[in-house]
Amino acid sequence: MNLRRVVSLSLLISLFFLIFTSIILYLVPQGRVAYWADWHFWGLSKTEWANLHINLGVFFILAGFFHTFYNWQVILNYLKDKKKNFKIFNLNFNVAFFLTLIFILGTYFYVPPFSSIINLSEIIKEQGALKYGEPPYGHAELSSLKIFSKRMGLDLQESINLLKSKGVSLKNENQTLAEISRENNLTPQQVYTFIKGEKREGEEKDFLSKRPPLGFGRKTLEQICEQNNLDLKIILQNLSELKIKSSPAQTIKEIAAENELDVSSVFEIIAKSKKKN
Repeated sequence: MNLRRVVSLSLLISLFFLIFTSIILYLVPQGRVAYWADWHFWGLSKTEWANLHINLGVFFILAGFFHTFYNWQVILNYLKDKKKNFKIFNLNFNVAFFLTLIFILGTYFYVPPFSSIINLSEIIKEQGALKYGEPPYGHAELSSLKIFSKRMGLDLQESINLLKSKGVSLKNENQTLAEISRENNLTPQQVYTFIKGEKREGEEKDFLSKRPPLGFGRKTLEQICEQNNLDLKIILQNLSELKIKSSPAQTIKEIAAENELDVSSVFEIIAKSKKKN
């Protein structure tokens, strides 16, 4: 066995799998959505893919360290000029450092094409949220049935009866939605569907009158209007009357930032506009 070759091949193989897990995590829905809908790919959850990515990253770093160790002399040669004089800041080093710096600063200042890469991921994740649905609040699946019912304004005993009527078994009211769903081969979202009751369906859709939903700031004004049956023209007119610059394609965060407001303030304006309709 040639240890040097093993290290180089380990670096290559771990890089391949690291790229693969990076793509998965780039496309996977936001955590709150993935856990709520019990998202899996190839039998692995978002957490399991993240854990795999982290440990592959550690292995890649270790392999990279030993690869550097075995190729140290070659690396030193890269830092020599034509006269074989050692010089760290030679042309090759400067170009490599400059390229790395471009990616760091481009990401930090959020400029294209680096911002476009991140925005594309957000768009894909947003589509996932539309496809799988969002929880009523962050990590709702970790709440016990008792606490969840209280937070959602549901009668606990009625929730228990509704679950039993759907053939869902539960040990007690202190079980979390995640535990109940796991034991009954369901998703937390399905458990919620069983206990919320048909009479609350219309109330839930009117959530804009209560509080900003999760992911509200990342959605465009046009998306907010489409998803909540709002008149886009009226919303734009109301914002304009308040001297708030906006466009249908802008996200709520962008509108808030451009007008030196917070997302909650924009939400309140939209919610009031809805009531006027």
